[in-house]
Amino acid sequence: MIRILVHAGFHKTGTTSVQKMLVHNRPRLERHIRFITRPGMIGACEAARAYSASRHPADLTEFASEIAAVFEEIDTDDSRPLVLSSEDLSGHMPGRRNLTRYDAAPHLMKAIADTTQAAFGDGADLTFYFSTRAAEDWMRSCYAQHLRAVRMTLSFEDYCTTFADSAKLDAIVEQVRDSVAPFKVLSTPLEEASTRPIGPLASVMDALDMPGRARRGLEVLPPANVSMPQELLDAMLEANRSDLSNEDVSKAKFEARRIWLTGDI
Repeated sequence: MIRILVHAGFHKTGTTSVQKMLVHNRPRLERHIRFITRPGMIGACEAARAYSASRHPADLTEFASEIAAVFEEIDTDDSRPLVLSSEDLSGHMPGRRNLTRYDAAPHLMKAIADTTQAAFGDGADLTFYFSTRAAEDWMRSCYAQHLRAVRMTLSFEDYCTTFADSAKLDAIVEQVRDSVAPFKVLSTPLEEASTRPIGPLASVMDALDMPGRARRGLEVLPPANVSMPQELLDAMLEANRSDLSNEDVSKAKFEARRIWLTGDI
């Protein structure tokens, strides 16, 4: 029997920290688990994002095909659990491509469940795991990401009003649970996971029932994608609202962030 854990989100809930910890500690972990992050399944991640934006059945079929391609490379004689970890498996972050919720996630997870059954039959032990986060902190983190990555021009207050439904992550988890039944769906708030000795990775290890010996000796990394100060957020918002070209806006935001990171004033 092959055991698979799908860690499919959500964005800004410690997922990058988990993935960096997995990669950094690969030599210590590979005796116990095997894992694939976004670089190893780019096609599936991009197909998930495409479907979340289009909701076209052909894009969902393409996503299932990409997941099947990932499974074709899996050694079924290897007894170690397999972790698929990428928040992009749930589609675009709300706020991109006019999306206001993660409501594509239940369909995407159902496609993974169906593809798993087609690939491995009854010989698959499949679990879905989602990290969540308190609504206000999550929205603030998402807003900062949008300011940095795209030309978001809304104030934080207007963003919260427009995308209030996007923060209902627990509701999406429940919809996923309904869509993939009888497979197991687990979730843990970032606020709880962050207090663990190995941070958010601990919840992934819990979902796999990993023994203590698999967790000992892991090197803990500092949190990834730490929050930016209000002054930097204000500078990015000002650049986004300016008459500058997209290229010049990107340069201005890059320079502002470089100064913040290096203290080179």
